[in-house]
Amino acid sequence: MVEKQIESEEEINAILNLLNQQKAHDFREQYLDLHVYEQAQIFAEMDYIQRSRLYRYLTPEEVGEIFNVSEEEPVVLANYFEEMTPRYAAQVINSMYTDNAVDILAYAKKKNLVKYMKLLPEESATEIREMLHYEDKTAGAIMSTEYVDIVGNQTVRSAMHVIKSEALEAETIYYVYVIDDEEKLIGVLTLRDLLTNDDDTMISDIMNTPVMSVEVSEDQEEVAQTIRDYNFLAIPVTDYDDKLIGIINVDDIIDVIDEESSEDYSGLAGVDTEQVTINPFENAKKRLPSLTVMLLLGLLTVLLVSHFEHLINQATILAVFISTITGASGNAGTQSLAVAIKRIANNDDEESRLKIMANEVLTGILIGGVTGVIIWILVGAWKANFILGFVVGIAMFFAIIVANLIGCLIPMVMEKLNVDPSVASGAFISTLSDVTSLLIYFLFAQMFLQFFIGQ
Repeated sequence: MVEKQIESEEEINAILNLLNQQKAHDFREQYLDLHVYEQAQIFAEMDYIQRSRLYRYLTPEEVGEIFNVSEEEPVVLANYFEEMTPRYAAQVINSMYTDNAVDILAYAKKKNLVKYMKLLPEESATEIREMLHYEDKTAGAIMSTEYVDIVGNQTVRSAMHVIKSEALEAETIYYVYVIDDEEKLIGVLTLRDLLTNDDDTMISDIMNTPVMSVEVSEDQEEVAQTIRDYNFLAIPVTDYDDKLIGIINVDDIIDVIDEESSEDYSGLAGVDTEQVTINPFENAKKRLPSLTVMLLLGLLTVLLVSHFEHLINQATILAVFISTITGASGNAGTQSLAVAIKRIANNDDEESRLKIMANEVLTGILIGGVTGVIIWILVGAWKANFILGFVVGIAMFFAIIVANLIGCLIPMVMEKLNVDPSVASGAFISTLSDVTSLLIYFLFAQMFLQFFIGQ
């Protein structure tokens, strides 16, 4: 069947109107004629009454397909389960891929989760319980348990029978995994391997070994890096005894990469973009702690200016260039921070990171040198005082070098301490650069004060 594609907002409204008019047959016909991704897009636009009618018109299996591809947050999908009867919700869960169902059930209320588990087939309930116990952001938390495995002493003909019988239940069949009598992973085959060999060929003779796999406790970022490095479409997950317990598909890794990129962006912005709500009080509650830390750190700048107040009183012109120095160093530090976090995300080795640090310092010298000379000439010409211009220029030169060093050094130190480097937000680096740049500025001003104070 060729699936229809939505081409206008009018078509969406027409389908929703069928739902509003409770024309079940016409709605089913037009809605299910769409690609499941577009079904999910329309479902996301429905209100409570429309969704309630949809649950009556569609089977749990059809709703399960929608939930499998939905881009809505798992917590939202968990709330949708509450709109259904427990039996219907359990049937939807049972029809979904286990990894997708677990992502949603992690946000279900405990009393509802207990109901679903009681109504699910024992095998499905056991799988879900096991996966719910895996630590968040690990291979176990994102793996799927719907895969095809065969044994080494089978023939190609026998293996093909297994694949045909299990294909509909498997999430993907890019690869077929070979296990031994103890369910330990010993080999892997592609469908091409099976199709291009004689029916009587033994699997053990054509399987590929050794097999690249990940442990159930491995961090999802490391899993994503492995799949990206080796261009896999899927990778097997094993337990601590090397037993095959699941697979991670490339579509799950795409979600991980999106999630990690969002987290890195959140870190640079100093706010968790994943936890933004429409409640301003909740948003304020989540942002206040980091902003309070920035405020306290900012007070160091105030104390620094206060400490050198006698210097500013003797040469008030110094105050004019404070924002110029701090602004330039803050921007430089944030740029260096972005480069460092990107390198860390790419899992560069120690030698590469040291090269990056040296490169950032050299970059700071070049940028600081050019901007320092420019500000020296401009301030000197503007105020007819090239000694003052030199003080501002040399302060900017060193402030940018130090800011670049701070920007790349702090996230690397954080990673060494097993702290997420993206926590070093742009605001934090910028505030820290303010303190260091002002200290440098006032120290140079104090050194050369006698040369320009009378000019």
